[in-house]
Amino acid sequence: MLKNISNLGDSALYCDFGNQINRKTNSHVIMYFKNLQKLNLKGITNITPSYNKLIISYDLSIINFQDLKEKIKDLKLKETETKEAKIIKIPICLDEEFSLDLNRLSEKLKIEKDNIIHSFLSKEYFCYMTGFIAGMPFLGDIDSKIRFQRLETPRVKVPKGSVGITEQFCNIYTFESPGGWNIIGNTPIKVFDKFNEKNPTIINSGDRVTFYKINKDEYLKFNE
Repeated sequence: MLKNISNLGDSALYCDFGNQINRKTNSHVIMYFKNLQKLNLKGITNITPSYNKLIISYDLSIINFQDLKEKIKDLKLKETETKEAKIIKIPICLDEEFSLDLNRLSEKLKIEKDNIIHSFLSKEYFCYMTGFIAGMPFLGDIDSKIRFQRLETPRVKVPKGSVGITEQFCNIYTFESPGGWNIIGNTPIKVFDKFNEKNPTIINSGDRVTFYKINKDEYLKFNE
């Protein structure tokens, strides 16, 4: 649960849930995040969850650190908040033009490409957080056999829709962006839609995600 609450600059508060990165710890972060959203406390300007931390920005003219800290400490959490998670199925094309690092991963890990793909597709992933670029989901936990570090030299441009893996996580690039993750495929799904003001992201913290394989023709027809 919540370990510590401390100041972060002049108008932000830092909730620390410990050093571990796992579903149990992150579920506590998400539970606080969703409860605080629904409580709609005056003065809070932004709430940002991560793997094991929660940052709360606030307006000093409305509320101060000590008062906000006490409200968080006294928060009566509703466990049912964690049951709102969705299960989302994401198509992924693993053709060579999209799987930019699959050959290199196979060589480095000494695992056949088909076995890497099988391991990746066989897992259900948990969304720990979104960030870095708008709506990008950080999904864990990858099969330990196919975990690998980031690229030594990040790419200047990673194509939108790219699915990357590094260490225990995978993610989906919601926009073309620099990045150092190992790219194994691409999805035609628009994971983040800036024009959808009500619900711009289809994957949110606490959701569960599975991937299923599609071919190039299916990929091209997806958004026709």
